Amino acid sequence: MPDHARPLHEHSVDADPFAQFALWYEEAAAVVRLPEAMAVATAGSDGRPSVRMVLLKGWDRRGFVFYTSYRGRKGRELAQNPVAALMFHWDPLGRQVRVEGPVERLPAAESDAYFASRPRGAQVSALASEQSRPIESRELLEARVEARSAELGQGPVPRPAWWGGFRVRPGVFEFWQHRDDRLHDRLVYVPDGGTDRWRIVRLQP
Repeated sequence: MPDHARPLHEHSVDADPFAQFALWYEEAAAVVRLPEAMAVATAGSDGRPSVRMVLLKGWDRRGFVFYTSYRGRKGRELAQNPVAALMFHWDPLGRQVRVEGPVERLPAAESDAYFASRPRGAQVSALASEQSRPIESRELLEARVEARSAELGQGPVPRPAWWGGFRVRPGVFEFWQHRDDRLHDRLVYVPDGGTDRWRIVRLQP
């Protein structure tokens, strides 16, 4: 049976969705160039959805972490409506993982630590770019980056107050496995009335 059409049975998955995610992530990392790439869907107070690809920068039982500008579209929408949906797509394995839940900003110290670990060029770009806002040309954007870099000299690049991390706290997990004839397997983990207690529900494809 090809790897992209393996069965997904209730009795074969871990009862803990975090453990199941860890298993699938490890298997994806062996065959996918960027297993950490994920779609992040948000919606503002007007209910209009938007989605984009970002990189997962950390995860544990508290949730899934990514970093961005608080002033960009997703940052503004999360301020208005602090809920998000994530989706990982690992095509060689025929797998998707969906996560939905409330979102919170990371403490400043955690954002500081991650920002300090970034390449200097990425730090300067974050400082110079007004994410999601119009600009007249690529040349003007590059000139802003050069000007910021010149201002800083060889000194450290401070994390902008408008840039930092978000954590999505999972309220629902869905594990999706490709099957032949479009009879895909879909197993959803939903809270089961207690801390770290989950119930597995099979959805029709």
